[in-house]
Amino acid sequence: MRLSGVGKRYGSGRAILREVDLDLVPGGVLAVSGAIGSGKSTLLKIIAGVSRPSSGRVLDRPRQVGYVPERFPSDERLTARSYLTHMGRLRGMSTRAAAERGVALLDRLALAGGVDTHLRKLSKGNLQKVAVAQSLMVPPALLALDEPWSGLDRGAHGVLGQLIDEVAEAGGAVVFTDHRESVVALTADRVCHLRQGRVVVTGAGPAQWVAVTRVVLRPPALAGPALADPSLHEVLDVREEDGAVVARVDAERSDAFLLAALRRGWSVVRVEEVGR
Repeated sequence: MRLSGVGKRYGSGRAILREVDLDLVPGGVLAVSGAIGSGKSTLLKIIAGVSRPSSGRVLDRPRQVGYVPERFPSDERLTARSYLTHMGRLRGMSTRAAAERGVALLDRLALAGGVDTHLRKLSKGNLQKVAVAQSLMVPPALLALDEPWSGLDRGAHGVLGQLIDEVAEAGGAVVFTDHRESVVALTADRVCHLRQGRVVVTGAGPAQWVAVTRVVLRPPALAGPALADPSLHEVLDVREEDGAVVARVDAERSDAFLLAALRRGWSVVRVEEVGR
């Protein structure tokens, strides 16, 4: 897919985007960065086909697009399960297949309250899990996500990263916005920087963005506060591995993370520096 000379202007106001040339490649993961009001969401909407450019062309957009908007509607009277089933049917799935796929995705994302909770009763974080799930009901050839980690608990942070990897490994193109360099470093292979409506594309990755520490821990004998507590902002993602818990942590904040884990009764098995 390619954007050629794309511009966007609302009415007679200033141009939000100017002469944007951008390629999205199968299997690639592109992050869009920029200050508030720089046009990140506007660019993502044009990529996803939700908005039309004022000038320029969008070429070869794939038919199967998954899109997570910046704000997901919460006033639906449907339950999470019925909403995802409906979205799956709109995309050509059978009722049974759509229901099973929706439940499987929400199980992976650990939706709190159950799949039969009405959308309007879900918290912001759990509503975001439904938003992510609806974008993946069928394998997307293009996945566009606007601040997809916003509001998610730490466990779902890691799952979302896995889901993005799976789309890319299957040959889908992925583009997302996020303001945190650590997330960009661990997720994207290219970064599109928006400045005054124009784009500059650079490489990404831990070698250029952030140092990462891998911490292996054992849980306390008695259940205590969760390791993935939202207050532990140092955590990039958490997963289980051979009976232990493995956390990837921003290296600059690893000491604070280790202290918080020890205070919660966790045992530190080892600490490894895995990237810069």
